[in-house]
Parts: sequence; C-alpha cells; structure tokens
Amino acid sequence: MAVKPPRDPQDVGYTWPTILAVAVHLLVIVFSLIKLPSMSAEPDSSSIVQATFVSTETFTDQAQQVTEQQAAMNNAAEPDVTEPEPPSDEPSAEQQAAEAAAAQREAEAAAQAAEQAEALEQAQAEAEAQAQRRAEEAERLAEQQEAEAQAREAEEQRARDEAEAQRQREAEAERVRAEAEAQRQREAEEQREREEEAQRQREAEEQREREEEAQRQREAEEERAREEAEAQREREAEEQRQREAEAQRQREAEAQRAREAEAQREREAEERRAAEAAEAAMQRQLAGEAEAAANAQQAQQAANSFINIVRRAVEQAWLIPPAASDSMSATIQVRLGPSGELLATSVVSSSGDSAFDRSAMQAVEHAAPFSELRDLAAEQQRTLRQFNLRFTPGDVR
Repeated sequence: MAVKPPRDPQDVGYTWPTILAVAVHLLVIVFSLIKLPSMSAEPDSSSIVQATFVSTETFTDQAQQVTEQQAAMNNAAEPDVTEPEPPSDEPSAEQQAAEAAAAQREAEAAAQAAEQAEALEQAQAEAEAQAQRRAEEAERLAEQQEAEAQAREAEEQRARDEAEAQRQREAEAERVRAEAEAQRQREAEEQREREEEAQRQREAEEQREREEEAQRQREAEEERAREEAEAQREREAEEQRQREAEAQRQREAEAQRAREAEAQREREAEERRAAEAAEAAMQRQLAGEAEAAANAQQAQQAANSFINIVRRAVEQAWLIPPAASDSMSATIQVRLGPSGELLATSVVSSSGDSAFDRSAMQAVEHAAPFSELRDLAAEQQRTLRQFNLRFTPGDVR
C-alpha cells in the first residue's frame, strides 16, 4: 500500500475561503437591496459562522475584500443628496417636521450601518478564527487520517502477512495432508495389489485343486466306466455263452428229440416187424419166454451196473465249488460214442451259478471215457449212449 506524503501545515484548502467569499458577496447584495428608510432586521450571521469551506486565498486578501465590501455598503447606505431647495424665508412647520424626520432616519441609518459594519467585522473575525480552527482541525484530521491510514495500512499489511503466512501454513498442511493421503493411497493400493495377488494365488490354487479333483474324478469315472464296460463285456460274454449253451442245449434237445423220434420210428418199425413176426415167432417166443425173461433181467442189471460205474467215476472227478450250497442242482446231458468215449455234454437244467455248472461238466469230461459200454449188448449200448446226470452237492444222480 502506498504511503501518503506528509501534509504541509501552510497548505490551506479551497473549501473554507470559497464559502466565506460566497457568504460575503451574498451579504453585500443583501445590504445593497435594503432601502435606508425602512427598518430591517439585522442580517443573520449564521451563514458565515456555519460555513464549511476554506479558500486558498490568504487572510490578508480576505480582509482587503471585506474592507472593500464594507466601503461599498457604506456608499450604498448613503442617501441620495439632492440639491436643496432654496429655503424660504420662513420654513413651515411641515418642512421642519420633515427635516427632523429625515435627520432621524439618517441617524438611524448611520447607526444601523455602524452596527452592520461592526457585525461584519465581527463576522470577519469569527470567519477568520473559524477558518483557522477549520484549517487546524482539517490538518489534525488529515494527520489523524494519515496516521489511521498508516495504521490501517500496517494492520492490512500485517493481516496480509498473517494471511500469507496462514495460507503458506495451510498450503504446507495441505501439502502434508496430500502427501499423507497419497502415501495412504499408495499403501492402500499396494495392500490392495497384495491382497489381489494373494486372492489370485488362492484362486489359482483352488482352480488347480479343482482341476486336479476334476481330473481325479474323470480318471475315477473312466476307471469306473472301464470296469463297468469290462463287467458289461463279461456279462455279455456270459450271456453269450449262456445263449450259446442254451442254443447248444436246444440243438442237442432237438437232436435228442430227433433221435428219440428216430428211435420211436425204429421201435414202431420194430414193433411192426415184431407184430409181423409175432405170429411166426409165437411158438418160438413161447418156447424161449423163459430165456427172454432171464436175458431182460440180465440186461437191466447190466444197464444199472453201467450207470453206477459212470456215477461213481463222475463223483470221484467232481470238484465241488466252495461257494456251492446244498440247494443247488444242475442236470447235465451226456452223449457217448460206441466205445464209451465222450462226444458232448450240455446243461439241461442250470443251477443258476455258471461256475457250478462248469464244474459238473468238467467232472463228466474228467471221468470219461466209459469203456464198460462195450461190454453191453448192442441194444443196451444204443439205449445207454445218451443219458442225464443230476448234480447236487454230496450226491450225483
């Protein structure tokens, strides 16, 4: 803030002299308009006393102006002097009265002019004193204002300095807060990155574990599928074997039925031949009835003996499975050749356990051949070349 230069005490403003000059001129104009014969009130000096402006003119000039104005007022107050009429020899009473009145008016006018001059001088003195006081007051006020301005300037400067210091402190505090906030944000960001990295590692570990678990499950599922496929293949193979065995049994049964039918036809043919020959052989039959009965009994005994031989051989060769129970039972059909050799075996009635059925068939295979068949008669050989054996644990029939 700029500092005002010191005020010169001799420097008088234009305000008060201007007001004083205007007031004096107005007073002169008022006196010039007043008629001497009339009685007018004294001019109000409040306009002079209450003036608020000071002129730049010096007091000497002001006094000279007042003197000139007073002289003008005196000249204006003097009545017009006319040439007196030549007195008559004997002035009348009216003239004397008029002259007395005129003299009275002149005396009053002179007294009024003297009073006005005195009032003007007093007003001038008071104006000068008022101007002096105003000048001193203005100078004091100026100095006071200058001091107050300097104080305000110093206060403002101090306030600006304090504000600047406060701003710098706040800026420093803001910078410290910003740095602390930035540090906190960096630490929070680093913490967040560490947590995210740890989370990613946990997720990767969990993903790897899930993949390993899924791989184990897939492998277990594949192994289970392989086992199930293998079990399915075994079941299908077993079913195929059973179907083949069943088909074989059916074929053998069909062959057996064909053989039986052939045997039936042969028996029927034999019966027909026998019937045809019956009459012719009646006598021979009657003659050899006793011998035939003996031979039939002998043949039956021979057949029973052969079956017993086969049963004992099969029982000795049969290895009963450990899981077999007494409630199990299987019927095996046996086909022999002319010399007692084993041609085929088939399951006529299964026990429900393939191992049990296989063990029965293997027992027949191990016990063969049955050469005792050759010792029988031809008719008995034909009859005993195909028969069934029923296997139960502890008993073979």
